[in-house]
Amino acid sequence: MSKKLNTRTIFERNQSRTVPKGFQETVVWMHDIRSMHNIGSVFRSADAFGIKELILSGYTPSPPRPEISKTALGAEKSVRWMYLSSILDVLEYLKAEKYTLIGLEQADSSILISDLKLNSDSRICLVSGNEITGIDDQILSHLDQIVEIPQYGKKHSLNVSVATGIALFSIHELFNRYESR
Repeated sequence: MSKKLNTRTIFERNQSRTVPKGFQETVVWMHDIRSMHNIGSVFRSADAFGIKELILSGYTPSPPRPEISKTALGAEKSVRWMYLSSILDVLEYLKAEKYTLIGLEQADSSILISDLKLNSDSRICLVSGNEITGIDDQILSHLDQIVEIPQYGKKHSLNVSVATGIALFSIHELFNRYESR
């Protein structure tokens, strides 16, 4: 019978793992997210996946906020992050750092995330937008690729923090396959 691992063993196991090489440079950009709980959840996912940086912009809340900390469970202290109010400032920063912008959105040009192809040395910025309206049109026109998560139910969307976590896992697995070749 299996036994649950204790916190120390889980921590030691996590610390012994190495983030896949190409994935180490991945950043996540959250723009105009309303919910502090969603931001806290994205901080936890960013920590779990070893994301390089989390970029918050627009009216997205930023730490320190008790509502973010409640969900982030301290990840807001371990994940590097920055807040920039202007879309143009974020785009300028990402362009200077040579990031490929991948938007998580249902659009006429989106592909299933499982069909995403990248170079093994790509620097990825995963972009997620507002819980209701999605990625801002001003950002949409600057995306290099748009991906969506396949869905089969009657609802046509996922919570933004859940979708971001799923997308991070998919991109992680893509880089993991490149590394194991």
